[in-house]
Amino acid sequence: MKKKSIFLLAGIATLYFNNAYAQETPQDSTRSASIEQVVITGNSNPKKKIESSTAISTFTAKEIQKQNPISAAALLQRVPGFAVETSGGEVGNNLFARGIPSAGAYEFVQVQEDGLPVFEDGALQFANADNFFRVDNSVSRLEALRGGSGSIFANNSPGGLINFITKEGGNEFRGTAKLETSTYGLMRTDVNLGGALVEDKLFFNVGGFYRTDDGIRKTGFKANQGGQIRMNLKYVFDKGYAKVYYKKLDDRNTFFLPIPLVRDGNDVKEFSGFDANYGTYSYRNISQLNIPQAGGGFFSRNLEDGIHPKVDVVGAEFKYDLGNNFSVLNKTRYTNINMNYTGIFPAGGPKTAAAFANSNGIAGNTFQYSLVSSGAVVNPAYVQELGFWAIDKQMNNFVNDLQFSYKFDKGNVTAGFYKSNWKSHQYWNWSNILTTATDRPELLNLVDTSLTPTSVGYSKTYNGVTDMTFLQRDTQTQGSLNDLYANLDYNVTDNLSLNAGIRYSHDYYKGNFVNTTTSNLNNSGLTTDGTHGFATTTADDNMSVLGNRYTYWNFNVDKVSFTVAANYKINPENAVYARFSNGFRSPNEEAYYNYFSNPTPDQPLKSVSTNQLEVGYKYYSRTFDIGVIPFYSTLKNLSFTDVFSDGTSENTFANTRNFGVELEGYARLFNNILELTFNGTIQNPKYKGLESASTLEGNVVRRMPKLYFNISPAVNITKEWRTYVSYNYYGKRFQDQTNQDTLPAFGEVGAGMSYQLGKIRFAVDGTNIFNTIGITEGDPRSPSIQAAGSTIIMARPIMGAAVRGSITLDF
Repeated sequence: MKKKSIFLLAGIATLYFNNAYAQETPQDSTRSASIEQVVITGNSNPKKKIESSTAISTFTAKEIQKQNPISAAALLQRVPGFAVETSGGEVGNNLFARGIPSAGAYEFVQVQEDGLPVFEDGALQFANADNFFRVDNSVSRLEALRGGSGSIFANNSPGGLINFITKEGGNEFRGTAKLETSTYGLMRTDVNLGGALVEDKLFFNVGGFYRTDDGIRKTGFKANQGGQIRMNLKYVFDKGYAKVYYKKLDDRNTFFLPIPLVRDGNDVKEFSGFDANYGTYSYRNISQLNIPQAGGGFFSRNLEDGIHPKVDVVGAEFKYDLGNNFSVLNKTRYTNINMNYTGIFPAGGPKTAAAFANSNGIAGNTFQYSLVSSGAVVNPAYVQELGFWAIDKQMNNFVNDLQFSYKFDKGNVTAGFYKSNWKSHQYWNWSNILTTATDRPELLNLVDTSLTPTSVGYSKTYNGVTDMTFLQRDTQTQGSLNDLYANLDYNVTDNLSLNAGIRYSHDYYKGNFVNTTTSNLNNSGLTTDGTHGFATTTADDNMSVLGNRYTYWNFNVDKVSFTVAANYKINPENAVYARFSNGFRSPNEEAYYNYFSNPTPDQPLKSVSTNQLEVGYKYYSRTFDIGVIPFYSTLKNLSFTDVFSDGTSENTFANTRNFGVELEGYARLFNNILELTFNGTIQNPKYKGLESASTLEGNVVRRMPKLYFNISPAVNITKEWRTYVSYNYYGKRFQDQTNQDTLPAFGEVGAGMSYQLGKIRFAVDGTNIFNTIGITEGDPRSPSIQAAGSTIIMARPIMGAAVRGSITLDF
């Protein structure tokens, strides 16, 4: 079905290429002239891109519409300097800025909505920032800043700022309605409306989406279902404006984790019984969990709930001209999040049936596997132990940013006070289950046939569960941030401008966690099957029990961040700039838990400090843009906090350094018939001072490609018809610090076309049209396995080929 759809797409594109002719400026050629684009992110006042001494990429609503990204992470792949892993699905993806390594998420950048954070910390455990944000037609534009002034205008953001700016109403009533479907059962509707309630005074905008689909990877259930709504009201008066807004997100998404693959040199192949492009362990047959607890009662979970955040946001923005060139701007927001997170995390890689049985205390070949669903005895070649991880998080964040500005003849100075209080309370309940090592997995039971059914330890499972609630965590983390900042822009001449900024962070973090003990169900009076007691199974032998003993902790941060820069405009189209910046990132949530739960920690708990130097050349015209930005960065006290399948954390520390070049370009050629966009990064991130492992000195930082880029040519076949091809290349990486396990380079091809019929736009977009098996990351919880002359690895490949079709009406 999918191959037919892809061939149809290619055939239609070829037909219209053969009918191409010279055109006027096409209606769907929406690239705004960068020479006129004004940016606000990372600047104290709006300024043209050519006058900004920052590395910043911008995307208008029309440009986002042309790309039609399948997720926020897919859109951010178009930003140089951002290495983005998109294999997790619509949410839960990872972004690394300028080679800064981490356990994942958005740890060194801040994701913002209208200049305030989506949530203050974008890398809390199982709470990636993109869990709480969706791209829809209510987004006016995206501004993505790398490095530079990020640490002056936000917290914990030395890697940059990602600012989604939402639409506001104007005097003219405008609206957009979009209907989208796909080859994987997608039905999505986007609507946005905006206009004036009182001309020149009172404006409104309301927009959102609702979507349901089966997922590109076959789960057997609705993989994604839910939506979002945003609305704002803005009142404009002589000396300023006041705006209030509200956002509601209630969306459910399946999170995709590593699957088994076979690596043969630089080639990656499918593991027998597992479709690399469409298969997943997250499948309907293993979706229900219902197990008794050592303290009484049952714990139930449904995998079909996936990552399910319920987000409510209310905010306000006020700007007022105080006179005498003084103005005040205040932004405030309250965010409340309740999220249930359920995912399948492989506990290592596949094992042969005999190897798994032997590792669980069954000697020789006296083991027997059977299907939980029917009881039928089976003889699988490989079996897989999977973590059934359930996490509940209650989070809230109140933030206020008060800013005063003064304009003078040669520039402006801005000073502000930023206050943010946030809280995260989470509960974990993890179990392990046993399945066939296939997509569409089946739950398995395992018994030792050398024993009788009434013998102690006869069964190694309880209805497919090998370890019942082996881990519980009940933790709370709070942050209270109190930051003063100032920024100066000074125009030495009409062409030379200087910038300097400083931020003082006086931040408090505190929390607690419940200490646990272990127990079992042997004396509970419960039975495994109505007849046999729990002494006959080992599945309950190490159950976690929450106690009444708490550990309380606190950690304070007093840090200064600063930046200095100069921008020289050679002429109206050419400019060069240079910037030095110093910033930091506070310890993350897992680092706090590791440190304060360890009676004798090996490493002091410190913030990560960064230094960055960048220079840049920018050329902007109405037909051609180019940006070339060499950069150099160093990090100290970087912590790695991947959580392993047994619930422990990696807890490794390192220093790193990186130098590289970011490239970004756009061209409109041959009387606007051909458009070409390009972004790419060349870098060389290395370890420096890796703790207790001097032999790794100089190794390439894990998961970081030295080269990655995206190139997308488009042809405006007629005034109405447009077609494009995109190629996304992700270079070779290493799975871990030893640089032994290689993740091969890959290239992903997408293609699409659109037709503009008046105010109606028809579009078809295909992703990974050649079904490339491209690995974005290895599994930190699983080393490679040698079996039958092959190397079995656990990794997350990109999604298989898919095609989406949409109809958009602008009115």
